[in-house]
Amino acid sequence: MDKLLTFPDAASMALSIRAKALLFHDARSVELLEHVERVARSEATVLVIGETGTGKELIARHIHTQSGRKGPFVAVNCGAFSETLIDAELFGHESGAFTGASQARAGWFEAANGGTLFLDEIGDLPLALQVKLLRVLQERQVVRLGSRRATALDVRLIAATNIELRQAVEAQRFRADLYYRLSVASVNLPPLRNRPGDILPLARHFIGLYSGKLHLDNVMLAPDAEAALLAYAWPGNIRELENVVHYALIVCRHGVIRASDFRFAPTLATPDAAPRGSGPAYAAPPPLTHAHTEGTPLDSLLSAFETLIAGGQEDLFHTVESALVRHAFHHCDDNQVQTARLLGVTRNTLRTLLKRYGLLGEPAELQPGSAVEESADHAFTH
Repeated sequence: MDKLLTFPDAASMALSIRAKALLFHDARSVELLEHVERVARSEATVLVIGETGTGKELIARHIHTQSGRKGPFVAVNCGAFSETLIDAELFGHESGAFTGASQARAGWFEAANGGTLFLDEIGDLPLALQVKLLRVLQERQVVRLGSRRATALDVRLIAATNIELRQAVEAQRFRADLYYRLSVASVNLPPLRNRPGDILPLARHFIGLYSGKLHLDNVMLAPDAEAALLAYAWPGNIRELENVVHYALIVCRHGVIRASDFRFAPTLATPDAAPRGSGPAYAAPPPLTHAHTEGTPLDSLLSAFETLIAGGQEDLFHTVESALVRHAFHHCDDNQVQTARLLGVTRNTLRTLLKRYGLLGEPAELQPGSAVEESADHAFTH
């Protein structure tokens, strides 16, 4: 029987949040599982590399389970916190360490003591915190914000990324020493399109998972549906497969899922995108559109996002963020106050973005201590 990995509370999790199942049927997946379980028996720091939706957290959880560690498994998304909060979240803080810190609090490293800490989207970690993380890994102890006392740690670290960290190192967005420290043992998680033997077993797993919720019995995949699943390139990987199957169960009739019941991203259902040997690609109907945005600039933007995502644009978030900040700053004639107001962010947030993309100067209107700066602060608090 094929090995299946799921979350302990998968049934109660929201749809589309993450890949909720990994199944090892394809020969490449079987080889991957053997490698993962060899790595798990060591104490090495692990770097899991894979596209969004491939199941990186499930791999991390399996490594923790197979390691025999008695402590908890703690998962943290590095991209979910602001730069001002993530330091305290990871390393903890003492009472009074900063405004609002009314009581001491342990960070995620301390919470995972004796177990495993999984840091997802490690590439989003700010450079200043990369230095601190490296020190924690080297010294095996953590110092809370506002404290001078170190706390010893027994934590195995597993990091994950969907970006090419080597390129981030070359672009000086990620420290080379931390990269080498994290990648003592690497796990390269192939995209779903490169392990086609897993597609149909996973589809049947999701059919079983959602059939009960929808009060359906004995739902089957028609031959043309199986062919369509195998022909599609799955840019969103397992997460997208789950969504596609869930939708097909909603619209199918007479307990049979047919190819016409699937809703794929149309730009990727092409022969060039299909896995080799999987047959002709299935031309799916276009996704549903929202009438209130049709023909508007927002509609054009959403269409552009779909094209970029479908094309596998690397470092997409920072590319889009940089373009938005640059265009807004230029539109406002490099005026920070007007740019922040236009974007709907605070001036401090804007300054962080301008620094990130090499746009921060010290124009006269925002020289520290100037009357204009003081009036700008007043404007943003009212």
